[in-house]
Amino acid sequence: MTKVLQPGKTISPLPLTPERQLKTLVENRTAFNFNNCELNIFETHQRSERVLLNFRGVVFTAMLRGKKMVHDSQPSRMVEYLPGESFVLPESAPMLIDFPEASQENPTQCIALEIDKQKIKDTLCLLNERYPRLEETGPWQEDWAHYHIRNTQELADTVQRLLRLPFETHLYKDVLADITLQELLVRLLQTQARTWLLDQSETLQNRHRFAAVLVYIRQHLNEAITVQQLANVACMSKPHFFRSFKQELGVSPLDFILQERIAQAKALLQDPLLSVSAAAYQSGFNNLTHFSLQFKKQEGLTPSEYRRQKMTKNF
Repeated sequence: MTKVLQPGKTISPLPLTPERQLKTLVENRTAFNFNNCELNIFETHQRSERVLLNFRGVVFTAMLRGKKMVHDSQPSRMVEYLPGESFVLPESAPMLIDFPEASQENPTQCIALEIDKQKIKDTLCLLNERYPRLEETGPWQEDWAHYHIRNTQELADTVQRLLRLPFETHLYKDVLADITLQELLVRLLQTQARTWLLDQSETLQNRHRFAAVLVYIRQHLNEAITVQQLANVACMSKPHFFRSFKQELGVSPLDFILQERIAQAKALLQDPLLSVSAAAYQSGFNNLTHFSLQFKKQEGLTPSEYRRQKMTKNF
């Protein structure tokens, strides 16, 4: 597994199963079937250890509420699993879980989306045919080595749309589910590509143009960065760079810079000796009002509210 990640974009929890309808207090399962996937909603209402889940196909899971601890492949090592994060399990891979805080007042809830193997192959073929990758990393392919994922906004939004479909009554649910599932797969592959590039950017910067761009962004995050500067680093024209960056990583260069600046600001805001304005300026924002607006848009809290929330949790 990859290293523990800070929570990303959360997905709104679903209504809990009424107590009288629960079949079990540990991983109570509600399933919805579509043409190319099965959506499972799991709830746990009491503390439990070493709960084993098994699926036959590739499974995308996302935490909606509560906390789980996932057993790693290394003995005695566990990974915290929180809302804002997702896992992708390879075909037939088991998942061993502890629920250290689950209770009737504080249940956990997560989804497990089992995806048809042919749908994954068809999506990969579509990407490789129409949107081939530009670097020597090879074609789009299944690679679940980076399967502990911090949700991007795009990934969270796609999952949220998929979760609404089981509760709709119109005749086109399966069609919409299929379209949304394909979008989820594309978002997931882009998120994995970005995670891999972020992890390997220092090593790859001399032979991978987008890795070099990511390193440049990180080194100049507190400065003004233009798309033209990044295009120059990548040795590409500005329009070609903009299209290629978004195709490869799933977000535009400017959105990526904004996300990185907000991430740095969040880290800085946890220092009680640093003012909010200092955190903003050190993260590349030269306007405090713009910083507050963008921070709240991305995090749902103002910078000051975020700091108070973190300080409260720490104490």
